[in-house]
Amino acid sequence: MKISRFTMNPFGMNCYILWSVPGGECIVVDPGMMLERENDMITSFIDGNNLTLKHILLTHCHIDHASGARWLSQHYGVDIEAGAEEAVIAENMPIQAQRFGLKIDSSPLVIDKILSEGDVITLAGEDIKVLETPGHSPGSLSFYIAESAVILTGDVIFQSSIGRTDLLGGSFSQLIDVIKTKILTLPADTVIAPGHGDTTTVADEKIYNPYI
Repeated sequence: MKISRFTMNPFGMNCYILWSVPGGECIVVDPGMMLERENDMITSFIDGNNLTLKHILLTHCHIDHASGARWLSQHYGVDIEAGAEEAVIAENMPIQAQRFGLKIDSSPLVIDKILSEGDVITLAGEDIKVLETPGHSPGSLSFYIAESAVILTGDVIFQSSIGRTDLLGGSFSQLIDVIKTKILTLPADTVIAPGHGDTTTVADEKIYNPYI
C-alpha cells in the first residue's frame, strides 16, 4: 500500500491518501482542506491517478482535520466515517471556526458511519484496523496497517510530543494510557504517521518522547 501525505491549512495538518496503483481504490484520512486550492490538490491526485475513493476516515473531528470532509463527501458521494464520541465535536464546527478566527464554511458536520475498536477496512488486500485512542479528543481513532507497518495516529502522538488535552473532551491521563497500551506496544519498527509534523517510529518514541 502507498501512503501519500498532503500538508495543508494554517495548522499544518497532514491529510493522507492510502492507495495502491493508478486505477485502483483509495482512502482519504483527515481531509482538512480549507481553501479551493487544497480541494484541487486532493481531487487532482485522486482523479489524476484514476482512483476510486471508497472511504473518508477521520481520526477526530477538530476543524483542522475535518473542515473539508463534507465537501469531499459530496464531491465523490462517499460517507464520512469517525468515532461515535466525535459527534458533539463535529456538531460544534462553527464554534471551532469562531474560536480560531477562521473565515471558512463551517457548517455542523454529521458523521455518516460510526467506527469502533476492532473494525477492519480493507484496501488493496491489506487490513486497516481501527483502534480507539481517546485523550486528545473523546472519540479519537488511529488506523493501524500491520502489513505495511504503519499507524495513522491523528493528534494522539507526534515526533517527541503528544496531542494537547485542553480542548473539549480531552484527558491527559487517558491519552498517556492510550499511547502506552495501544501505540507503543506495536512492533518497534512501526512507522507513526501523525496529524502534524514528520513521521517517527514506535522505537524512537519509546526512547526520545519526554511525555512517555
